[in-house]
Amino acid sequence: MNFLLKLIGFLLVAVLIMVGALFFLPGDRIARIAADQITAMTGRRVEMTGDTTISFYPVLGISTGATTIANADWSDAGPMLRADSFKVGVDPMALISGDIRITGLEAVGPAIILERASDGRVNWELGVEGVAPSGQSEGGGNATSRRLALTLDRALIRDASVTFIDHGAGARHTMAGMALDLRWPDYEGEATFEAVLRPGPEPVEISGRVDKVGTLITGGVSSLRATVSTRGGTATFDGRGSTAPQMAGRLSLDLKNTSQFLTSLGLGAADIPTGFGRAIKGATQLTLTEDMRISMRDLGLSLDKNQLTGAADIYLGGVRPRVTAQLTAGALDFRSLDGGAGDGGGSGGTAVSEGWSKAPIDASAVGLADAEISLSASSLDLGTLQFGPTRILATVDRSRAVFQFRELQGYGGNVTGQFVVNNRSGLSVGGDLSAAGIDMERLLADAAGITRFATKGRANLKFLGVGGSIDAIMRSLSGSLSLATGRGVISGFDLDKLMRSGNGTGGTTVFDEMRATFDIKDGDMRGDDLKMSLPLASATGRGRIGLGAQDIDYVFTPVLLEGGGSKGFAIPVKIRGPWANPRIWPDIEDAIDLNFKKEKEKLEKEVKQEVEKEVNKFIEKELGVKVEEGEKVEDAIKKEVEKEVMKELFKLFD
Repeated sequence: MNFLLKLIGFLLVAVLIMVGALFFLPGDRIARIAADQITAMTGRRVEMTGDTTISFYPVLGISTGATTIANADWSDAGPMLRADSFKVGVDPMALISGDIRITGLEAVGPAIILERASDGRVNWELGVEGVAPSGQSEGGGNATSRRLALTLDRALIRDASVTFIDHGAGARHTMAGMALDLRWPDYEGEATFEAVLRPGPEPVEISGRVDKVGTLITGGVSSLRATVSTRGGTATFDGRGSTAPQMAGRLSLDLKNTSQFLTSLGLGAADIPTGFGRAIKGATQLTLTEDMRISMRDLGLSLDKNQLTGAADIYLGGVRPRVTAQLTAGALDFRSLDGGAGDGGGSGGTAVSEGWSKAPIDASAVGLADAEISLSASSLDLGTLQFGPTRILATVDRSRAVFQFRELQGYGGNVTGQFVVNNRSGLSVGGDLSAAGIDMERLLADAAGITRFATKGRANLKFLGVGGSIDAIMRSLSGSLSLATGRGVISGFDLDKLMRSGNGTGGTTVFDEMRATFDIKDGDMRGDDLKMSLPLASATGRGRIGLGAQDIDYVFTPVLLEGGGSKGFAIPVKIRGPWANPRIWPDIEDAIDLNFKKEKEKLEKEVKQEVEKEVNKFIEKELGVKVEEGEKVEDAIKKEVEKEVMKELFKLFD
């Protein structure tokens, strides 16, 4: 704004010169005189080329051709301003009274370069008393702005571009295709504006008002209102501000498509999960300080259907925005995190009959900002899992998010630990979680569709998975799991019936306690130390549970306790097949091996002896070969054959 106003002042000097000489000099000569005078005022060389014309009626004014204003002497970026043409109209009656009233200002195709040197010097310090062309104060005194005694009925800028170069940060940004319509009838009064900016692929419209323009120009604070509108939604600020920049006031948001809004502002698109702000509506009391720190108090937001209140601070001066916030919410719906449909409708990750979801997961939102956010909620719905009162501390650092569960109540117990989402070089998830007092039946039903195991207990889980979908992550899981439960029920087979009749299909089995540990690798969970206590038996278990394939291959071996030192009776039960409908049956062959091993070996020996005895009798009777005790049949036959062969050989010598 300062630069624009100073530029207007320079053009007005040209107008005065031209008005004084318009009866005596041709247009090109007037243009050269005006350029020389502006050069002397600013310390920057000004050139006007092309035809310069003067109009007397109905508006007193001039029109120039292509115009350039040189850059600071330390810059090599080219002219600070270049425009295809300028037109300026003034009120002649106001000139007579000593004031300057611009009735119209039009700039076509201005290209402006704003530049900051590595030592902090800037190229836009123009027309300031006590300031040298380099932009630095002379004589150690404070620089003071010249008050421009003018008003502006209307300024119209078309097809403008601004390039900002920061040599200290090594940054260069260009914004083209801009337009401005400014109305400023009173220097100390109100100005209204409408602008079109293009920081991204779509235009951004900005409209508003400044109550005291003159105060704002001199670095003071003025009331102001501005509305930013894009195809993705609108943002409105109503408060006070200065050119420092500093602002304080009420910010209101109504974003129907947050990703599109961010894209329009040149911040890049993001596939924001449902519940995290695909659409945002809310308001806050906002303060912006000169070092680009934003403070938000009395914050109230609707992130899709999720309602949050609290406070937040945002620092915009780093490589990425950094957010610090304390938020409180009611019921939070984050069902989209289970890898299901983007609209959050239903669970798409645990349909056991269909396997895990293979839909791609876009975790780019993790890299939008660094953050430390404390969140309290009355309930938390993750699609596959539902929890009650929740307290979470989320920290995000360079596309790596860590969720620390201070409190996560659900399924009759509480979960503590941490869950990590890392998207620095491909998506990975991991965690170290502990659960106590958990209702296993409800938890396993929600998490994996398993409804045959009902008990309460505690568990410790460490895991790491890598992949772009729920299916890929589950098939890559590694880690460990330990379980310890109290009394419970297993549905699907009746152990008592199995022990009595050998058929345990259907019914239920009641147990007193259970313990087990598992190693997880490549999506398979394997363990061989399961121990279970039952009213009339004990049991062990070993095998594989396919977390990725959603299948099971497990052997559960109960041993009947008869007491009094008597021998127990064991029947292995095999559980094999998909989680949705595994086959459960007793392995009779293994049961015989376990329970009658010695008897089986004795019987096999007796049968073998009887067979050998009968074979020997047959051979002796039919072949005339006598098998000695302890001699193998084949050896006896071989010996008899050799004897007969020798007899035949000796006959050759008879």
